[in-house]
Amino acid sequence: MSKARGNLLEGVVTFVIGLGLWLFTGDVEVPAVTLTKVGIVMMCVGGVLVASGLWRAARGRN
Repeated sequence: MSKARGNLLEGVVTFVIGLGLWLFTGDVEVPAVTLTKVGIVMMCVGGVLVASGLWRAARGRN
């Protein structure tokens, strides 16, 4: 598997998990963190990974 494809896959999975946290953990109380905010951060990281994978694919890097 190329690095571009790996980044795309990892980014999509991270984004989907973050989306699930953001949508479905509003009522869950955990000490020291808010799971909805963790979900937002994970969606941002997933988006960056997807963008990186697309950039590598467009540039032809493996």
